[in-house]
Amino acid sequence: MGEKGLISRVLSAKFGGFLTFATLEGGPATTPGQLTVKCLLDLYNFRQIGADTKVHGVIGNPISHSKSPHLYNAAFQSVGFNGVYLHLLVESVSDFLKTYSSLDFVGYSYTIPHKIAGLKCCDEVDPIAKAIGAISCMVRRPFDGKLIGYNIDYMGAIAALEQGLQGSSDGSSSMISPLSNKLMVVVGAGGAGKALAYGGKTKGARVVITDSIIEKAVDLANNIGGRVIRMGELDEFAPEEGMILANATPVGMHPNIDEMVISKKALKHYSLVFDAIYTPKLTKLLKEAQNSGATIVYGTEMFINQAYIQFENFTGLPGETSC
Repeated sequence: MGEKGLISRVLSAKFGGFLTFATLEGGPATTPGQLTVKCLLDLYNFRQIGADTKVHGVIGNPISHSKSPHLYNAAFQSVGFNGVYLHLLVESVSDFLKTYSSLDFVGYSYTIPHKIAGLKCCDEVDPIAKAIGAISCMVRRPFDGKLIGYNIDYMGAIAALEQGLQGSSDGSSSMISPLSNKLMVVVGAGGAGKALAYGGKTKGARVVITDSIIEKAVDLANNIGGRVIRMGELDEFAPEEGMILANATPVGMHPNIDEMVISKKALKHYSLVFDAIYTPKLTKLLKEAQNSGATIVYGTEMFINQAYIQFENFTGLPGETSC
C-alpha cells in the first residue's frame, strides 16, 4: 500500500498480473496510494508494459516529489524504447538491490539520501564517481548483471553554473571556465555537495565547504583541496564580493517550512546563487537571491543537463534528441 505499493501496481502486467486497480480522476481511492487511470495510462504508458519491459527508477527517501518519471517515461515513449521509470521509495539500498536483482531491473537514478550508499553497493565504479565519493546513476550491465555506478550530477550542475555565469558576463568567449578563480561556497557535503565541490575544483574555482556535520565538510575539503567553514559562520563569511553560493542540502524543499541555509542579508555578497532543489523550482533561497540582485540558477537546469547523459546510459540512444 501507499508509495511502496507503486511498483506492483504499475508492473502487474510485466509479471503476469491479470489486472491492476486504479481510480477515476477526482474519484476516491479505495486503498492508500492508488493511482488514477490517467496516471497509469499517460505517465507510465501502462498499455505498453509487458514481460520484456525494462525497469528503471529513481531511488530516494522521500521520493514522491521527483519529476524524473515524467521526463524519462515521455522520453522512452518518444523513441519507442520498451522501458518504464518509477518512483522507488527505498529505506535500505542494499536490501532493495538484493531483492530486485533480475536483469530486467536495469537502471537507477539516485537522490537524497542514497547517493553515497549507492556507491557502496556497486560492483564497479566510474573513476570520477569514485573520486567524488557518491553516485547519481547506476546501470546493470546486461551480459553479467554487474552494477556500474556513475556520477553525472557534477556535469549537470557545473554546466548549469557555467551557463549562469556566461549569461551574466560581457559575452566574450574563452576556453577558460567562467568558474575559474571564483570563490564558490558549497553548502552540504552529502552526495550533491561532493559533486558540486569536485566539479567546481576541476574548473578552477576556489571551493569553500560547510555542513551541519563539520566532519563531513572536513573530509570533503581534504579530498578535493578545499577550505572549511562552520555553518554558523556562513552569514558572516564575506572575504570578497561576487562569490558563488551552491545549496546542496534539502533545506527549502518543503514549502510549508520557512527556512534558508543563509540569511537574506548575507546574500548581497553573492553574484550567483544555485539551489540543487528543483521542486519547488523557485525556492525561497532563489527568490531572496533574485531580490538581492544575484543571478539565480534553478535546480531544474542541473536536472535537465544530467538527464541527457542518464538517458544515454539507460538506453544506448542519444539523449539530446530524445529528452
